[in-house]
Amino acid sequence: MPEQPDAAAGARTASATFATRILDNPFVGFLPWIVLAVLEGPGRLPWAAGAALALSVVFLVLDVVRGRTVKILAVVDVVAFTAFLVLVLAAPPATQRWLETWFGEISNLILVVVVVASMIARVPFTIQYAREQTDPSAWRTPLFLRINYVITGAWALAFAVSSAAGFYGDAVLHDNSNIWTGWIIQIGASLVAVQFTQWYPDYATANALRAAGEPTEPAPPVTDLLVPLLGYLVPVGIIVLVFGGAPTWLGIALIVVGSALSVQLRRVDTRSATGG
Repeated sequence: MPEQPDAAAGARTASATFATRILDNPFVGFLPWIVLAVLEGPGRLPWAAGAALALSVVFLVLDVVRGRTVKILAVVDVVAFTAFLVLVLAAPPATQRWLETWFGEISNLILVVVVVASMIARVPFTIQYAREQTDPSAWRTPLFLRINYVITGAWALAFAVSSAAGFYGDAVLHDNSNIWTGWIIQIGASLVAVQFTQWYPDYATANALRAAGEPTEPAPPVTDLLVPLLGYLVPVGIIVLVFGGAPTWLGIALIVVGSALSVQLRRVDTRSATGG
């Protein structure tokens, strides 16, 4: 059966391509911070900082092994998490308790500062990732720069939302492990930024080419941005039903609404694509 080796090679190529797309996404640079924000809490901070540091080192090594440019964010990750881990292990008990309460908000605020600083310095952090996937002739074009500024701004907003949610949970609700402020809102903000990062470049490029009178493919519809995000309502509803944190009817409503809207938007998208 001669098809089998070709099929196996094709599967390996597809897997490698998928892994490359994941590793070349700016989200990878933030993933250790998200892991830290999600895992940290009373008695868990050393483990959370250690896991974030280990993940940062893995991503940095993978970039080097793959011959990619070492990203500024990757270096910041390793340095920051090394310092965090040393601080957590060396801090006296009173300081550790304070860090356990506020570390998530501090880490998110640090990210906001890093991201905004990269924009002020006119080197939005996403540019290093985008250059590896774009022809060098486009690197200095206004469109390329605008796309990276917008995406970088979206990440800054996501981390600001996460920090505000964590602060509300700690300062107002006095609950570091609140399911909404500690998990759902923060993960949701990151998912929005991830999806926007995937969707916006094609959308902005198609619109810019059309405005210039150049032939181009249609811009991806807004439904391409919304459908995956609406799908997030379903696991949120399941979490509410399993772990509480809200009335049962809300969990059921989130599942029903998320499923129904996702299906409806897919139908609209299909009709638009076929001209129906």
